[in-house]
Amino acid sequence: MNTVKVYLDTSVISYFDQKDTPEKMKETQDVWELFQKGRYEIYISDVAVYEINKCSVEKQEILLDYLDQIEYNIIETDENTVSLAEKFIDFGVLKRESYYDCRHIAAAVLTGCDMIVSWNFKHIVNVKTIQGVKAVTTYGGYKDLMIYPPSALLEEEE
Repeated sequence: MNTVKVYLDTSVISYFDQKDTPEKMKETQDVWELFQKGRYEIYISDVAVYEINKCSVEKQEILLDYLDQIEYNIIETDENTVSLAEKFIDFGVLKRESYYDCRHIAAAVLTGCDMIVSWNFKHIVNVKTIQGVKAVTTYGGYKDLMIYPPSALLEEEE
């Protein structure tokens, strides 16, 4: 069986140390254990690195330490990523203010990821975005991208 390719947007990484939302923080830590076991092939992009670098130095160090605990592939975004991100905006999937969210989604699509996981329910994990991404990717001939919160990766214990 092929390993599922999972793209992490910045929210997943940042919720690893989000003390004001302990439930999401705990679920993120539980999912991280699956990542450490190699259950998924993990991808992040230079967009996530850019967003992490905008955090305070203290938070940057914490988040980068967590990333060091797992194996992941880094995606260098390019003009194709920008072009697809612009299509999501042009088609009304998301607004211009959510440009970096569009770049996350585009990076996942162009890399052929099976899914993107995010705690961003306002812009990414919601029906409007999921339907819009499906429409744009189907029209463009891209592989279907599933969009879930990280907790969807947790499995029932046997």
